[in-house]
Amino acid sequence: MNQRKIPGPTRKWLALSLIALAQFMVIMDTSIIGVALPAMSTDLGFTQENLTWVFNAYVVVFGGLLLLGGRLSDLYGARRMFGLGWLILLVGSAIAGFAGNVPVELVGRAVQGVGAALIAPAALTLLMMLFGSSPRELTRALAVYGAAAPAGGTAGVFLGGLLTEYASWPWVFFVNIPIAILALVAAPALLPGGRGAATGGVDLLGAFTATLGIGAAVFGIVRAPEVGWGAAQTWGTLLAAAVLLAGFVVIQARRREPLVRLAIFRTPNLGAANLAQFLLGAAWIPMWFFLNLYLQQVLGYSAFPSGAALIPMTALVMIVMIVLAPRMIARFGPRAMVVAGLVLLAAGLGWLSLVRPDGNFWVDVLPASLVSALGMALAFIPSLGTAISSARPEEGGLASGIVNTSYQLGSALGLAAATAVAATAGAGALGDLGALTDGFSAAFVVAAVIALVGAALAALTLRGSRVPEREPESVAL
Repeated sequence: MNQRKIPGPTRKWLALSLIALAQFMVIMDTSIIGVALPAMSTDLGFTQENLTWVFNAYVVVFGGLLLLGGRLSDLYGARRMFGLGWLILLVGSAIAGFAGNVPVELVGRAVQGVGAALIAPAALTLLMMLFGSSPRELTRALAVYGAAAPAGGTAGVFLGGLLTEYASWPWVFFVNIPIAILALVAAPALLPGGRGAATGGVDLLGAFTATLGIGAAVFGIVRAPEVGWGAAQTWGTLLAAAVLLAGFVVIQARRREPLVRLAIFRTPNLGAANLAQFLLGAAWIPMWFFLNLYLQQVLGYSAFPSGAALIPMTALVMIVMIVLAPRMIARFGPRAMVVAGLVLLAAGLGWLSLVRPDGNFWVDVLPASLVSALGMALAFIPSLGTAISSARPEEGGLASGIVNTSYQLGSALGLAAATAVAATAGAGALGDLGALTDGFSAAFVVAAVIALVGAALAALTLRGSRVPEREPESVAL
């Protein structure tokens, strides 16, 4: 391994701020458009049916390209892919902001998804390069990185409403441009450079089948609530995804230099930690989504008050991740933390399922949301840390791509499942507060069951009691 100079402590933590900013922006770009959708629909001519694709175009491309993004990071260098991702995100934001019709808008969102798919695995790889030699520093760094996600989600709600009301909807995209320029300027000064540790080339056939397979799976899942789970379109898309992903596995098994070395899944704890991340996303994202709907459609909150109602939950997640979780991981180990966190998340979701049509924030929302947030905060960092620490250093980008893909697929599948159950239970009956509440309650129950299943599987499959330690790596700027 090449010997490289480790940056000073101040520069290293400034680098973490840039990495956390990347996570913040990737998540914010999924939530910032929510308040702007009605104005976009009026100006660009979206129908009610295709308006959701302003969100889905980003998510499908992002989820589909994460594995390729991780591999490119390992081959060509994490900092290089991090910078390229920001550049592509900048271009996509400009396209989306200047769009004058529906197709151009969706192209812009898809290009943003390409940029995010390069940024996300590269950011985690850079974090491991900077902090992987010290388990204590790594846990603290992962806590800051993890806390950036809920902060980005809540900030997106506020910022989207503010920009749409006082400027115009294109500014929900233009806001990315100065931040992307800042990241492009700061990255060479703060982040470790050099080529990736992996050797070989890009498995183009594997990349093609993986991207199409994952993209088709996410497409089918997010489309299913709209066209129906029993529709031929849904099953045709999911069948095509299964065939493509099966083909991908066959290709990887036969290639000398595959996109994904299948043996990586035999690494102790890597598969189990990714399963925990998958189920954590499948439980947490539906809770966030339907809690927002309950606040607005049942309690009658507008966009800004509903965003404010999420602040206590978001603040608790950030505080626990940064202050409490690292100490508890050191004392109890990742396995116990993941299991306990998922159990607490299930308890909070079960409590939320008791929401009432004539309820109020202080009784029906705040206490249960805080319990859910505590569970999420306790489970996220140890499962993420275990997933990326278990891989070999030269496969850090691949491991980062896999864990990001696991969480995104879990989020999409969990939200689709909860949406289908909620619709059956009455969530589509706008104006009928009783039916709406029954539908949202059913969604919370689905999410609670997913969290309980996650806790049981984590208890059975996760091994050991500490995040694996690595030999110190030296890195250069």
